[in-house]
Amino acid sequence: VLVRRCADGSELRGRIVETEAYLGGEDKASHSAGGKRTERNTAMFMKPGTIYVYPIYGIYLCMNVSSEGEGAAVLLRSLEPLQGQSAMRKLRAARRQEGARQLKDKELCNGPSKLCQALNIPRCFDRRDLASDPEVWLEADESPPKPQDIVSAPRIGIESHGEWAKKPWRFYLCGHPCVSVVNKEAERRSLSVNTADSSDP
Repeated sequence: VLVRRCADGSELRGRIVETEAYLGGEDKASHSAGGKRTERNTAMFMKPGTIYVYPIYGIYLCMNVSSEGEGAAVLLRSLEPLQGQSAMRKLRAARRQEGARQLKDKELCNGPSKLCQALNIPRCFDRRDLASDPEVWLEADESPPKPQDIVSAPRIGIESHGEWAKKPWRFYLCGHPCVSVVNKEAERRSLSVNTADSSDP
């Protein structure tokens, strides 16, 4: 569960329901491909649990968490809002056209840039430590998913990276309404693997 403490002391909470893994040097789709360190991707080479926030399209932000492995990180793709939905709705509305319809709860954080807007994750959170930061941290989920509920599918938006675009390194909770993009083929594969595993003596 990702927690964001606001300036007024209130807290916003969202359960992580979708992620993408980026392995670092060998992963051609990673910002750290080839082991290249830059001013932008420094957080990927810092200790696991370091926040990596980067801009896309010049206006939106994405939040990642550095993980084990040189230059490896996990992109947070979608959250299930658990606390502070009205505040999230206001934060999202500030970036939308005036008069746009009100967002449903499941639409507040169902994408990497949307969750950054909804939880007010700014660029200056880059390189902060999730284990000790007073404004943003992770908490254990009181009802964690079973491994068989997790779908493994290809990552999104990296089609130009050849074989690396096909690696099944996007993970999401099967059937969850807050997942950004559903992959029916990957779900069928996961179901058949899990069915085979459960019948194996």
